[in-house]
Amino acid sequence: MARHRDRDSFMRIYDHFAPRLLRYLMGLNISEGQAEELVQETLLKLWHKADSFDPARASLVTWLFRIARNLYIDTVRKDGGWVQVQDSLEQLERLEAPQEVSLDFSARQAQQLDSALKALPADQARVLQLSYFESLSHRQIAERLGLPLGTVKSNLRLAFQKLRATLKES
Repeated sequence: MARHRDRDSFMRIYDHFAPRLLRYLMGLNISEGQAEELVQETLLKLWHKADSFDPARASLVTWLFRIARNLYIDTVRKDGGWVQVQDSLEQLERLEAPQEVSLDFSARQAQQLDSALKALPADQARVLQLSYFESLSHRQIAERLGLPLGTVKSNLRLAFQKLRATLKES
């Protein structure tokens, strides 16, 4: 799709991921209309930036959901009604798991990732949560936790090394 601007490939991707993205965004407690707009924006970014997608760095599903998440965060911040990410995550956990299994991320893989995250030391898990779920910069994490910036970076690096090793084993 990226190289040839293949509309048929794009439509297959759209048909497959639009409902999943919509379900994800509505789980973040936004209106259906706003969620639909964010899905459209997400897939429009895919169309315009498809050539920047690198399958070596992330799967397509991960890339799309990250775009959707970032658009959601930008929207909420602009509206001034910033909701704590932790509240949204807890609400997502209460949602019923989707019946369809994604092509890129199986239920078994999700369970392995969840177990690997729970096995991290508390300090590493905390900086990982602040960085990826609350979208804080390394400097903001250091200020919030009262840690040196180098410690924050080291904890993130160690967390990823442990996650990588744990997931390779399983």
